[in-house]
Amino acid sequence: MPTDVIMPQMGESITEGTLTKWLKKVGDSVQRDEPLFEISTDKVDAEIPSPAAGTLQEIKIAEGATVQINTVVCVISDGAGGAATSESAAAPAADTVTPAAVDSPATQESSSQAAASSGATTGAAGTDILMPQMGESITEGTITKWLKKVGDTIERDEPIFEISTDKVDAEIPSPVAGTLSEIKFPEGSTVGINTVVAVIGGAPAKPVTPSAAAPSAAAPPPEKAPAPQGEAAPSGERPRSSPLVRKIAKDNNVDLTHVSGTGSAGRITKNDILDHLEKPAAPVAPVSKPAPAVAAPAKAAPPAPLPGDLVPMTKMRSIIARRMVESKQISPHVHTVFKVDMTRIVRLREKEKSKYEQRNGVKLTYMPFITRAAVVALRKHPIVNGAVEGDAIRYNKNINIGIAVALEWGLIVPVIKQAEEKNFLGIARAIVDVAERARGKKLAPDEISGGTFTLTNSGIFGEQFGTPIINQPQAAILGIGGLNKEAEVLTDKDGNDSIAIRSIQRFGLGFDHRIVDGADAGKFMSDFKAYLENWSEDIG
Repeated sequence: MPTDVIMPQMGESITEGTLTKWLKKVGDSVQRDEPLFEISTDKVDAEIPSPAAGTLQEIKIAEGATVQINTVVCVISDGAGGAATSESAAAPAADTVTPAAVDSPATQESSSQAAASSGATTGAAGTDILMPQMGESITEGTITKWLKKVGDTIERDEPIFEISTDKVDAEIPSPVAGTLSEIKFPEGSTVGINTVVAVIGGAPAKPVTPSAAAPSAAAPPPEKAPAPQGEAAPSGERPRSSPLVRKIAKDNNVDLTHVSGTGSAGRITKNDILDHLEKPAAPVAPVSKPAPAVAAPAKAAPPAPLPGDLVPMTKMRSIIARRMVESKQISPHVHTVFKVDMTRIVRLREKEKSKYEQRNGVKLTYMPFITRAAVVALRKHPIVNGAVEGDAIRYNKNINIGIAVALEWGLIVPVIKQAEEKNFLGIARAIVDVAERARGKKLAPDEISGGTFTLTNSGIFGEQFGTPIINQPQAAILGIGGLNKEAEVLTDKDGNDSIAIRSIQRFGLGFDHRIVDGADAGKFMSDFKAYLENWSEDIG
């Protein structure tokens, strides 16, 4: 039967894609996994591979059209290699994995549903284990360690391998029980999402040594050879780029016709526009008469290498670096610092912490007090919980608090979703839970995305306050300074002054000045400060 090919979902928040180019025409023979068409979303430009071998029978969507995910865009007739059957939406062949299959509503048997939900497909040759998508903007992951070897027996939900992406380090559990029959990529390989990395069950294959060094595997969609450096779009032609690239260009007043594209067919990628922004403008040489010929000076000897070790960045470290530069380029950062008297909360915590842990099974720290105060202030000032989308402002319905967690190998920001619906005890438990699972590499993909406001606590290292970088696309981030005893001047109701020892903490709000004015930030911080200094909420 013919196979329907659908518009894939290229991230959890993506609802549509633009079909930018057909790579095949009606009547062409198509091999399974051969690139079929190109799409562009606000997160990624991609070539979409064919889910089956056969002949391109029908093209339903023209180039340039924007369609919803799971919309049928073409039909492939039966051919050598077999084609998958489909009903209202495309269902991949039993042993085939494509981006279109990630969110396909096609009906599966219960065993197949279990496999697909964990990033696998089941067929006669065994169960394929896929590189999972660990966040809406993630297109690849690096296999850092195999926890099992070929021939090992595996229980369902038992960890098989560890991966590292720019958002998370995680252990990936097995979707089924069985024997690990094949490892397709060794440790150190970087592979695209939905790529088969191992097989459980079926006939055993020649194993790949997990510890062998290997170059990065080509991620679907495969990248073509980059255009020569400095090659820009011909005069009069609109350069090919994604909506995200065009937004960055607009925000920075960049003419994309002057930007070199290294993507497929010269497409300008996000890295291209960011690299262009980092390059200083070439100085214009003044027109002058030719200078008389002089002897060229002797070339200076190259500088001696500095002593020390030169160690490549880890995958997570290099992408954190890129994200930080990107955030500073996108958002005009402004910071304001407020001093908060935490004496009331310090006394409450000292009085209640032993009984609190016995009663609730969780330690009483300062973080739930701070988080709860932030949530209350965000409800009063929703602009601080917002985000810029093009020329519009997104007022988020929920308050999703990101909690920055320092790891030995980098930094991760798990998110407490719908924090406005949780009481103090619920927030306290959620903070402990996500922090422990972040350090244990147990976070699920949706737990590191969707944040609307971030807290980062660098005060635990003794600093007074910090000026943190905004976690895009959020509008603000709150840096938590150290808690110290200080001498303060207090004024009683009769106007008499006295000096007392108080527990003081400084909080620095970094905000995106495109949508948050200084007055908005000041009002938010004033309410945040007042809630902490006059704490009256039941802590449970």
